[in-house]
Amino acid sequence: MTSMREVDALQAALAAEHAAVYGYGIVGAHLNGAPEEAAQDAFDAHRAQRDRLRGLLLARQATPVAAAPAYRLPFPVTDAASAVRLAVRLEEGVAAAYADLVMVENPALRDLGAQALRECAIRMARWRGSSVPFPGLPERT
Repeated sequence: MTSMREVDALQAALAAEHAAVYGYGIVGAHLNGAPEEAAQDAFDAHRAQRDRLRGLLLARQATPVAAAPAYRLPFPVTDAASAVRLAVRLEEGVAAAYADLVMVENPALRDLGAQALRECAIRMARWRGSSVPFPGLPERT
């Protein structure tokens, strides 16, 4: 039986993935070469994860949260440096959502959350040039 906590955590992760997919479209538009390829890889990874989360919610007879038509960016993105800062911020947001998913009772969902959190942490470290001790837990970084 699926708990509301599981559904809520899946919905939050899905909402974060929607925002990441949108944001990486903006990130990639301001980059060239290897950074642009990294942004495309991140876009593809977040899109695949978004689709996976939608499937998990549908399997639980929950209506997946829809993507917003647009998202407010935390700051203007006008060049490569601000695009990289946005990529870091996107990964931080997604990591926070997966940190919550790691705390549900369902072992399969905890594993999914842990794996996704790890992938976010790797992307975040690449964008930042360094890692943080507890990705997804801003009060500890």
